[in-house]
Amino acid sequence: MTAAENVCYTLINVSSESEPPSEVTLKADLEKGEIKAKTEALKKVIIMILNGEKLPGLLMTIIRFVLPLQDHTIKKLLLIFWEIVPKTTPDGKLLQEMILVCDAYRKDLQHPNEFIRGSTLRFLCKLKESELLEPLMPAIRACLEHRHSYVRRNAVLAIYTIYRNFEQLIPDAPELIHDFLVNEKDASCKRNAFMMLIHADQDRALDYLSTCIDQVHTFGDILQLVIVELIYKVCHANPSERARFIRCIYNLLQSSSPAVKYEAAGTLVTLSSAPTAVKAAAQCYIDLIIKESDNNVKLIVLDRLIELKEHPTHERVLQDLVMDILRVLSTPDLEVRKKTLQLALDLVSSRNVEELVIVLKKEVIKTNNVTEHEDTDKYRQLLVRTLHSCSVRFPDMAANVIPVLMEFLSDTNEAAAADVLEFVREAIQRFDSLRPLIIEKMLEVFHAIKTVKIYRGALWILGEYCSTKDDIQSVMTEVRRSLGEIPIVENEIKRDSGEVKADDEVSAAPAQKLVTEMGTYVTQSALSSNRPSKKEEDRPPLRGFLMDGDFYVAASLATTLTKVALRYVGIVQDKKKQNSFVAESMLIMVTVLHLGKSSLPKKPITDDDVDRISLCLKVLSECSPLMNDIFNKECRRSLSHMLTVRLEEEKLSQKKESEKRSVTVQADDPISFMQLTAKNEMTSKEDQFQLSLLAAMGNTQRKEANDPLASKLNKVTQLTGFSDPVYAEAYVHVNQYDIVLDVLVVNQTNDTLQNCTLELATLGDLKLVEKPSPLTLAPHDFANIKANVKVASTENGIIFGNIVYDVSGAASDRNCVVLSDIHIDIMDYIQPASCTDAEFRQMWAEFEWENKVTVNTNITDLNEYLQHILKSTNMKCLTPEKALSGFCGFMAANLYARSIFGEDALANVSIEKPIHLGPDAPVNGHIRIRAKSQGMALSLGDKINLSQKKSNV
Repeated sequence: MTAAENVCYTLINVSSESEPPSEVTLKADLEKGEIKAKTEALKKVIIMILNGEKLPGLLMTIIRFVLPLQDHTIKKLLLIFWEIVPKTTPDGKLLQEMILVCDAYRKDLQHPNEFIRGSTLRFLCKLKESELLEPLMPAIRACLEHRHSYVRRNAVLAIYTIYRNFEQLIPDAPELIHDFLVNEKDASCKRNAFMMLIHADQDRALDYLSTCIDQVHTFGDILQLVIVELIYKVCHANPSERARFIRCIYNLLQSSSPAVKYEAAGTLVTLSSAPTAVKAAAQCYIDLIIKESDNNVKLIVLDRLIELKEHPTHERVLQDLVMDILRVLSTPDLEVRKKTLQLALDLVSSRNVEELVIVLKKEVIKTNNVTEHEDTDKYRQLLVRTLHSCSVRFPDMAANVIPVLMEFLSDTNEAAAADVLEFVREAIQRFDSLRPLIIEKMLEVFHAIKTVKIYRGALWILGEYCSTKDDIQSVMTEVRRSLGEIPIVENEIKRDSGEVKADDEVSAAPAQKLVTEMGTYVTQSALSSNRPSKKEEDRPPLRGFLMDGDFYVAASLATTLTKVALRYVGIVQDKKKQNSFVAESMLIMVTVLHLGKSSLPKKPITDDDVDRISLCLKVLSECSPLMNDIFNKECRRSLSHMLTVRLEEEKLSQKKESEKRSVTVQADDPISFMQLTAKNEMTSKEDQFQLSLLAAMGNTQRKEANDPLASKLNKVTQLTGFSDPVYAEAYVHVNQYDIVLDVLVVNQTNDTLQNCTLELATLGDLKLVEKPSPLTLAPHDFANIKANVKVASTENGIIFGNIVYDVSGAASDRNCVVLSDIHIDIMDYIQPASCTDAEFRQMWAEFEWENKVTVNTNITDLNEYLQHILKSTNMKCLTPEKALSGFCGFMAANLYARSIFGEDALANVSIEKPIHLGPDAPVNGHIRIRAKSQGMALSLGDKINLSQKKSNV
């Protein structure tokens, strides 16, 4: 830390007043004013000194007229005043007036009011002048025996800081505090005293802890936290001490304080890798997640559990706790549920998969009855995907899962229903034994499907896998029921003109026995009774889709009917029945085609759909063996191939994950003998407490690249020229949500520069946290100035500004040196991420900002260009490797990334190799970027534009 950072401990919000008061006015108020006037004047003096004003003439006035006052507000203000006022002359000697101040504080340390005593002791912690502290030492010691805990607590802090800064003033401090600790009863005083012993004399702290180690669970939580820290540090530095303290940590897992439990569990795992210790810590984490109401706390503790799982030896222990982990699903927050399900899925094994599936089935059924929460649909989708993954990894579970999930095909939430459909399609292809069950359930729910996309998928599954005569006839019945009375055009015209009465329509189709949503049996026709006021609602589902102009489903229907008709011809030998079935299929196609060409639907049929239906009619009229083979074998072969490729990819990613986690020890690795190792070498892991402290202060050190040349020097930005009177350069340290600029300022002149100030301004979503304070630079002197900038979103930001200064003795105006701009790179906030194809398409449709970047590069290979873009943008390629492998003249790939602020960035790379221009022709094409915010889309586009070309270095 530089001296400039240690000047003031107290942060004061300064109100921007138009005109600062004069020294004469302040002097008059401080001498003759009432208490209120003196208070206001003192506040103004403090603010003026903080702003760099020198007010030497007021020092004696304050000592004479303000210091003797007994008003508590004035006493508080005086403490701030003495903290910030210069106490020494320019040559470093203590001001004579400070002796009077010292005497006043000696009296305050013996004041009968405990608040005045305590606040004075706190002030003494901030003093850096040993001459001022020396006369006060007897009074400070006496405060250790004061009746009030507030005074004793602050007396311990004062003794600690004085001992740390000026040990000669109180050399026996550790012994004094140890005796104080033994006799002390107040928790906060004990905590402060114990904290001091940890840092000042660790052996004494351990001696005290060993005397009361069995009573630790009865202590207050603030003392317990400090004890956990001490045990961690001692065992970290000296592993042989572990056995002595591990029982104490076990006891602290039962503490009533969540903070103590969390720290104790983290410490236990670092001290011992025994299965019992890991299990106790994991159980403690799970209890914390369930009992804590704050979702952020839940997510932090879940992350600790996930870290535990990453360790190969701990994974086995956590597998036994899967059912406990699933208790976290009672939390309504979607992010917590998502992480929990992922963790459970990673830990599932053949031993506990059955229990996991039972719990997940219960959760799925629960979501069916809850509609008020907005995340219910997304949660249901998560559950469906988890069940899907379970049944793919453990095929025995599929039979239990399918009946529950099939109910959701009729769900209004298309995303969950689409996931179920994908799962059913995979299950019916992969598990032959389950086909009859799936077909039966599919026929049951078919009539209740509400969305056209799901209807299309269900039609395909029924058409592809119905192989018995009864099933094929059931499909035809369901299609007729879903289509209503045919011919459609004639029937619709009659309905519109009112010729078809409700009673006529009821008897228009054969009656069937059906099950209502309530579970009761009723007899009703294929069409509900027609009420003129609700014509649209009364239409059967398929007819409704067609009347809305969605004829893609008609093309799908034609393919399905062709498949089942060709299969029916192969199964049934009776020519009459064959012809009847084929004719009925053709009639349905023709009536749909007729409807599409009429003016009744909202949108007319497209040419593609006409071609498809016409092709199906032609195939059915000819019934050739070649077409039979294409329709009934090739489709299934394509699906089988796709599922095989996907399974291979999943296995490959799991293998990579397990390889990443497995600890590989080479045969020639050196053996480390604990007894022969130096203390500092034993610290194989970083000190967790030190790391968390650094993180809180924003000083987390990033792991630098493996390249030995990569260092801080690579991130230094030159701000001014070498010939400028003031040379400046900055190291830009990006730490998640804030940026720290460490600016080196060098005075290159022979003059003293006064009030040398770094003035900064920002462009983009950046905000300067505090104004750097002015400095005085001697000739050829240098100094470091730190400035903090907060980042609010993922956008390219620019920091610009200048350095202004006065030359000592010169009468001219202030001098100014303009700084170069500092560009903040968006890549510091973007991280690669994964999402499903369906999610990608949904986000692509939703995001309104698009940025199209034209490819302009010197790279000649498609794959090399894609890898270059991935590296320079921190995005992840969602398109599988198999789809990109091999060579052809073009390539399309989807990329995805998320920022640390939770913003999504999508990109579609569409590139080609212009072969006609020769083998050395560079890649060309476009990259389309989509994001929710304009800044994100533009910034990512700029980044791609800047880094498209490959450098030859």
